[in-house]
Amino acid sequence: MVLLAGPQLLDWASSPPHLQFNRYVLTGYRPASPVRDCVRSLFYLHNELLNIYSHGIPLLCFMVLLPLAIPWPQISVPWLAVAHYLACVSPQLGSVLYHLFMNHEGGARVYRKLLTLDMCGVCMVNTLGALPIIYVTLLCYPWLRASALLGYALLSSYVTFSALTARSNLTRLRAFAGQACVRSAFFLLRWRGLGSGSPSSLRHYVTMDALAALGGLINVGRLPERLRPGRFDYWLNSHQIMHVLVVGSLLCLHWGVLADLTWISNNVAACQTHH
Repeated sequence: MVLLAGPQLLDWASSPPHLQFNRYVLTGYRPASPVRDCVRSLFYLHNELLNIYSHGIPLLCFMVLLPLAIPWPQISVPWLAVAHYLACVSPQLGSVLYHLFMNHEGGARVYRKLLTLDMCGVCMVNTLGALPIIYVTLLCYPWLRASALLGYALLSSYVTFSALTARSNLTRLRAFAGQACVRSAFFLLRWRGLGSGSPSSLRHYVTMDALAALGGLINVGRLPERLRPGRFDYWLNSHQIMHVLVVGSLLCLHWGVLADLTWISNNVAACQTHH
């Protein structure tokens, strides 16, 4: 990437109030800009540059490579693969648009819309990402499986509303606790041998949620910039670390779901016999 000369960057106190959400990042804020200049900010250094690229590059890789990595002829439930694809792409797409255009000259009104779009992406991965897990875990129990999927969809609707109306990062993080508890219950079913699925997928799912939770806590705690304000304005602040952990979490989700989708094709007949 070739870095160009950018506009005069602002400090925290001079940036618009709606961008003053991390008082430990002291410099590097872009001035209010039209769409063209927001896009131009891809090519000069500022405090959102790594946030854009840490999700932008993985987004392009996921969009292109993930469909090629899914063995479509071996999958007996294609809609699960489609849900998985959307779950992996949505949060990164929303994040890139949010961070790229958050300094738009439209001000707080545009910023709120971008934040809503970003949170919708997070809600989609928490909703669609869990559907293959629930489906495969209860593969041998069709009626219970259908009820669980419906119940999780209703829970996700409430969580989405709570996340979109939250007024702080901590409140948003808490909004997803219910979904995390439900996923943990299905992980427990698998661990105890009461649920079905690929033997290799459980460790990927547990790692997935651990990375996501760790990233959320680091972001809420504003670490490490809280310890050295101004030292991590451009590189390695809490939100950037969270982005990297989120990408790792999505990769774990992909590996787990891929193993499960292949497992379904090889074991659905045995489940039908069991049922």
